[in-house]
Amino acid sequence: MPPVESLALIPVRVGVIGIGNMGWHHARVLSLIKDAQLVGVADPDGARGQLANQQFRCRWFPDYGEMLAEVDAVCIAVPTLLHHRVGLACLKAGVHVLIEKPIAASQQEALELIQAADQAGRLLQVGHIERFNPAFRELVKVVANEEVVVLEARRHSPNPDRANDVSVVLDLMIHDIDLVLELAGAPVIRLAAAGGRTAAGPIDYVNATLAFANGVVASLTASKMAHRKIRSLSAHCRGSLVETDFLNRTLHIHRRAHESVSADHGELVFRSDGLIEEVSTTSIEPLYAELEHFLECVRGVEVPQVDGLQASRALQLADLIEQCVEQPNLCMSLGEPI
Repeated sequence: MPPVESLALIPVRVGVIGIGNMGWHHARVLSLIKDAQLVGVADPDGARGQLANQQFRCRWFPDYGEMLAEVDAVCIAVPTLLHHRVGLACLKAGVHVLIEKPIAASQQEALELIQAADQAGRLLQVGHIERFNPAFRELVKVVANEEVVVLEARRHSPNPDRANDVSVVLDLMIHDIDLVLELAGAPVIRLAAAGGRTAAGPIDYVNATLAFANGVVASLTASKMAHRKIRSLSAHCRGSLVETDFLNRTLHIHRRAHESVSADHGELVFRSDGLIEEVSTTSIEPLYAELEHFLECVRGVEVPQVDGLQASRALQLADLIEQCVEQPNLCMSLGEPI
């Protein structure tokens, strides 16, 4: 494998492991990035493999192990229960890894992936894609000048069959766990959650409350029972309310502004109790921004926005939220803040 320094001069050779819905998009975007060479896709599904071969003009590998000697980095988009096994094999083969969220199915598996990356001296980045949503990037800038009091996240899906190998906490809510950890900027000291399932299988609706050491409170709701898709995060601040819509990539700031205009005889002709600012965002696709960032990290130009330790922290909280759901009325005061 070429040293990292030389990768700045040539396209990074990348492979995609798993070409279901998310992996297909990884391959699509990588085929468009000029600083990446999409070497191939790996998946046991021959029909999908041949289709990717035709669409993206890359090789298809039935076994991902055969691809590892020919790439500098991989994007892993297999089911969560396979993250650990596939991730370890890639890191031990000496390639840099971007693995889809959640980092793994358990804390122990996450720890082993982090240790493997350290031992191999290779990058382990986790695909918390909302970090690269233009609306979230603008939200970070706005709240940097505000005093955040409450964070309120909603992530609803009308598709009960998506990622049904894991709970809605690991499939959907973990995005918002990662985002509120970044925005609150303090450890979680207490949490509570309630939810359930509509049928046998994983949990499919949850509401969770996180209390942070600095006084910020976060309320998170995730559901696979919704009638429409919702991806939103609101920051209630001392002087404003900032509403973010991740689907439409919009950001609105509501501020108090009491002003009125009266006529000569005292009658009120105009009154304003507040104003709304609309913040412009870019149109860049979040996955494109994430993969460009990954390539820059591989070259050593940037450091991952979400590394193994950060992703492990989000997973730890997700595990505790699941425990609260399974044990109704349980509220956890954390002996060791997360």
